[in-house]
Amino acid sequence: MPVTLKPEGNIMSEAIRSEAMMRRPWARFIGWIIGCWLASGTAALAAGDYQPILPSLSDKTITLTGRDLTIEQLVDVARFGAKVQLSPEARQRQADNHGLLLEAAAEGIAVYWFNRGAGDQRETVMFSGDPLTPENRAYLEKSQLREFQRGAAAGFGPEVREEEIVRAMMVVRANAMTHNAPSPQLSQMLLDLLNHRVTPVVQSRGTLGEGDLAQLSNVAATMVGSGDAYYQGARMPAAAALAKAGLSPIKPFAADTNALTSSDAYATGIAALVVNDARRALEWADLIYAMDLDGMNSSITPLSAVVQRDRQFRWLNWDAARVLDMLKGSYLFADDPKRIIQDPESLRASSIRQASAWEDWGALRDAVVLQINSSDHNPAVRTDLSPEDSWELATPQMMKFYVKGGLNSHGKHGYIVSNANWDPYPMANKLESFVIALANMDIAVSLRIDRFSNPFFTQITPAQVLHAPPGSGPGFFRLGGGGFTPVDLEQEIQSLTNPIAPSGQAIVGTVEDLQAQTRIKAYRARQAVDTTFDLLAHDIVTAAFWLDVRKAQDPARQFGPAPTAAWSAFRQIVPLMPAADDTSVRSRPMMAAAFLRGTAASQFYGSSPPMPAASENRE
Repeated sequence: MPVTLKPEGNIMSEAIRSEAMMRRPWARFIGWIIGCWLASGTAALAAGDYQPILPSLSDKTITLTGRDLTIEQLVDVARFGAKVQLSPEARQRQADNHGLLLEAAAEGIAVYWFNRGAGDQRETVMFSGDPLTPENRAYLEKSQLREFQRGAAAGFGPEVREEEIVRAMMVVRANAMTHNAPSPQLSQMLLDLLNHRVTPVVQSRGTLGEGDLAQLSNVAATMVGSGDAYYQGARMPAAAALAKAGLSPIKPFAADTNALTSSDAYATGIAALVVNDARRALEWADLIYAMDLDGMNSSITPLSAVVQRDRQFRWLNWDAARVLDMLKGSYLFADDPKRIIQDPESLRASSIRQASAWEDWGALRDAVVLQINSSDHNPAVRTDLSPEDSWELATPQMMKFYVKGGLNSHGKHGYIVSNANWDPYPMANKLESFVIALANMDIAVSLRIDRFSNPFFTQITPAQVLHAPPGSGPGFFRLGGGGFTPVDLEQEIQSLTNPIAPSGQAIVGTVEDLQAQTRIKAYRARQAVDTTFDLLAHDIVTAAFWLDVRKAQDPARQFGPAPTAAWSAFRQIVPLMPAADDTSVRSRPMMAAAFLRGTAASQFYGSSPPMPAASENRE
């Protein structure tokens, strides 16, 4: 499998099931076992392996309004099994939209992918007149059921192996679909699938990133009992999964195929998980950097107000203040005649690289939050607009799509118009920008690990103050920095930074001639964050080792509350010296990776200066 893409899995999900669980000693041990197994890489997982969620929040219910879903709430549903419900206002909005859709056809208005075809069939009349006449209703029910059933064969493997990705896609669609025109049974079934953990088998490929039709068609198939699905983590025919959940297959109607599948929810769901996990990685990057500074006996002058007031980039100033605050009380603020005047560039500029990654993370976060709370659906359906609301709405062209209102819409009027809201570039561009920023941070992480192997910077060798246990050999001191693996991991991240070349293949009768490759971009970002955790694992191994060195050098030294707390917790999981009766051979960096994934850095430092506001993401 190419290093640039892991569409069928991600090794982070199992190890970060529940932060609350990971705080308990027995759970930390289990987390270490899971993490070490998973951290060996997805190549070790067979194609059929499935990674179910651990529904630790199944007693929590999140209300979807279509307007204010947060990343944290989405993760609670996708990763931890929280339930979902629609707000009364959201349910009414989509019911009004559905009524407007029916009324539009009754009034003879051309509606894309309803009474007109889709793609290169957009001018083909599918039916005429009121969709509720017996003849039209029978046609729509039959044709919609057939399309839903065909969804079982949509897309191309390998299958998505992580339940959280499929659930993330589903909650994104459930929230944004409140702006569209689904039938009531379609909307409710999407909620029911989430709440009963009926998770469709979804193929990872077959989308061009501008409308994830294939993946959402797989969901459609489950709704009518076609294909396969997982019921609470166990695979079975979809009909059996619905039966076990106490659900009956739906009878799709009207434009339900379009209402469900015309969306970028697959890539958006992955992007939301990226935002969540990237924040955890960046929080660890800052805290481990503080530990590194303690371990190097560094000069903290680059973080000081003297420097920060010289160049007032908001995110740079914020991150410097954050790391400086972590170090408050450290011996680094006391005079030490042996402390060198200037650290290597990788340590000196790490705050700048990390702040820049934070800035691009903030931009990505804002784009994803907006994306999950707005419509990327074609056509756009609005019941709250009239010809007098904007000059263009009263023109002859726009009046062709004005629904005056009638029996089917309960008197409501509005517009149904074709659009290009499926184009995901506000989010897609920021996915790539964030990966580039993250890689530029990670090169500094990789280099600062290696700098600890040079006594020119450390002013001491570990062997001068630490004594290797009998039989451990020189490998014990190699814990102090350097080695092949950090470089290998950094090069893997580097390989993900080349932007995907813009593509436009004229397909579907040359109508659909733009592609966004958002699936690839989202999975690349997910892999970059995942591998960053692995790289940071080597960083914390090095940092903790050097805190041991500095403490042995002078037991009176203090490192600051946050670095000390993280160091102490880490040493409970990855001791400096294995127990005398421990004859097992375990990878310290892999143990460290499990620790980072299963433990939030905010557990040790939660009093950060206020993050720059959304409007301040760009200078």
